[in-house]
This record gives sequence, C-alpha cells and structure tokens, in this order.
Amino acid sequence: MNNNSLVLKIRLVIMNYLQFAVWGAYLTSMGTFLVNIGMAEHIGWFYAMQGIVSLFMPALIGIVADRWVPAQRLLSFCHIVAAFFMGAAYWYCTVSPQPAYWLLFTLYSVSVAFYMPTIALSNSVAYNALAKAGLDTVKTFPPIRVFGTIGFICTMWIVDLLGFQSNQGQFAVSAIVGIILGFYALTLPACPINETTEKKSLVDSFGLRAFTLFKQKKMAIFFIFSMFLGVSLQITNGFANPFITSFGSNPEYAGTFGVQHANILISLSQVSETCCILLIPFFMKRYGIKNVMLIAMLAWVLRFGLFGLGNPGTGVWMFVLSMIVYGVAFDFFNISGSLYVDKSTDPVLRSSAQGLFMLMTNGIGATIGTLSAQAVVNAYTVDGITNWQPCWFIFAGYALVVAILFALIFKPKETT
Repeated sequence: MNNNSLVLKIRLVIMNYLQFAVWGAYLTSMGTFLVNIGMAEHIGWFYAMQGIVSLFMPALIGIVADRWVPAQRLLSFCHIVAAFFMGAAYWYCTVSPQPAYWLLFTLYSVSVAFYMPTIALSNSVAYNALAKAGLDTVKTFPPIRVFGTIGFICTMWIVDLLGFQSNQGQFAVSAIVGIILGFYALTLPACPINETTEKKSLVDSFGLRAFTLFKQKKMAIFFIFSMFLGVSLQITNGFANPFITSFGSNPEYAGTFGVQHANILISLSQVSETCCILLIPFFMKRYGIKNVMLIAMLAWVLRFGLFGLGNPGTGVWMFVLSMIVYGVAFDFFNISGSLYVDKSTDPVLRSSAQGLFMLMTNGIGATIGTLSAQAVVNAYTVDGITNWQPCWFIFAGYALVVAILFALIFKPKETT
C-alpha cells in the first residue's frame, strides 16, 4: 500500500467516524430526555421523523448532488445546517426548562431532515475517492465503514459519562461534532460533476422504477415482509434507554450500573452489530436467505422478550444477552436482505431496488413501528408510570407472528 492510499483511507476513516458520531450522541438517549421534560407520549414522533424524512430527503439531496453541487460540498452544507438546528434545540431547551413540544420538534425535525441524506452522501464521497485512487471499493470500504460504528459508540459513551443522557447536553455534543464534520468535509477529495454525463430522470433519481419489481410475486412478498420487519428497527432506539433508567425509581435497582449508565449498556448492541457482520457470509452460504432472515426475525423476538424478562439487578444478564442478540437481529436482516436484493434484480435496477429496500424498512416500516410502539407504551402508562413488561411482550409477539408468516409464505429460489 502506498502512502497516498493510506492517507486517503485515514481521511475517509475520520469522515465515517464523525458521520455516525453525530447520530450516536442522541439516538439512544433522546427518549430519556423527552421523558424528563414531560414529552414521553411524543417519543414515537421524534423517532418516526427520521423515517418520514428518509422517504424523500435523500432522493432530493441526491438529485442536487447529481446535477449541481459536488457531493463533498453538499455533505458540508447539510451537516452545518443540521448542526445549527440541533444547536438551536440545545439552546432552546437550556433557556426554557419546559420547552414547547411544537417548537422543539420543529428544530429537531429540520436537523434530522438535513442529517439523514448525509449518510448516502458520505458513502458517495468515499466510493468516488476510492475509485479515483484505483482501489477496490468492495474490499476497501467495509473496514473504513466499521469506524462509523466506533464513532457512534464513542459519542454514546461521552454523553453517558458526561451526564447528558437525561438532558439537552446530548444535542450540544451532536451539534459540535456536526460542525467539525461540516468543515472537515470541505477538505475531502472532490466529487466533480461530469457535465457530459446524461442526467438521471426524476423517475430514476427517486428510484420509482424499482416499483416494477412488485410485479414479481417473490420480490413483492420480500419487500412487504421487509416493511413488516422494519417495524421493529427503531423501537429499542427510542424506548430502551427510558425503560432501563425507569428502574431508578425502585431503590433495589437505583444504584445499579445499568440504571446509572444505560447508554454504555446499550452500546453493547453496536459492538455486537460490528462483530455479527463477519458472520453473514458463512450463514448466507450455509443456510440461504430465507433461513438467515428467519434467524433475524427470531432474534428480534429474543431482543424484545429478554427486555421484558430482565432487570438491571440479578436479571442484568438478560439485558446483556438482548444487546448481543441485537447484532444478529439487525445485521442478518439489513445486510443479508440488501445482498438478496442485489442478487435478485436486474443490474439496471439494482441501485433503485436498494433504495426501495431502504424505503420499505427504514422509511415506511420504521415510521409505522415507532408510532405503533408509542401507542402501545401510552396504553400501558398511567399517571406517568409505564408498565413496561407487557409492552416488550407485545413487541416480541409481533416479531414472532411476522416470523411464522414469513416462514410459511416466502419461498425464494435459492442461489449460491
């Protein structure tokens, strides 16, 4: 490896580290903060907004990057705007201890609307830079991307150790990292717009052509079940931290590590996620897409069920096991599903098909899931006290029903 390639990889590692550090600062702890300011019944909407803006903002920003503004400059602009509104949310909550829901939600929503497209933009910047350097993106990018998860975990720990889990300080951490990345992005390798290249039509830019895949029964069933399983994706991001910290009201658990450092405990999920990626090639080759996705669905049943059975004291091992299981639940579904889409679609439609997969899971599915989970939690909350156990069992039961139906209905033509 020459020095230029090494320097480029380090630069992209820093970009990926900061990219997900922005998100990790608040994604798993925001629910506890919302509980503390009297917005427990709105947690679902805050997390659903990530799915709602993902339905259109990445495509819109992608069109701008394709047609007018180089990707690295647009990456900088989006991060600076997102950081500004996240910082504004921090300032507003600081000067107003009892913030108005509509104003805080608006500031947060604008920030998220500009952050979510940056995930795709950062990938575009990395792919372009690696290709121009003559490096194989398939082999080179995954180890670089791992540092994104490390960045996510690091800001989770920073927010936890600084005591920001339950207050608006987490927004300040996110804003600071976002500003740093916003200016750093301007130093990244340029992604020039090739004026001679034919621009993609709006149909292609929004990935609408991929909807023709619904004409194939096998793919239609796959995408529908992707949406059903996507319902589970954001539930623990929104509600795991408030659930674990709620044990603090019980003297038996108030001083336990889990209650005091819920974010650090939850970060085991991201560690597991990083490790489980390595298992996918073996499981895909040995068991095939259907069985791998069934394993993911059953892992979601365990993820929720163990939360319902565990506690931060003698039952903390169940929480730890739930965190470990998360890696299987998340990776075996998202990555194996993405690989299946790649192998099952015409090369002309592959990019659009990947977009459709993300739309069904992280867009429609996750949005429905967080709002439905909020309705369940609200139904079991009386006078501000939530009876969490039946909530987790309901989520586990849902995942089990989806798994059974998937096993009965989905019949793919397995390929090696």
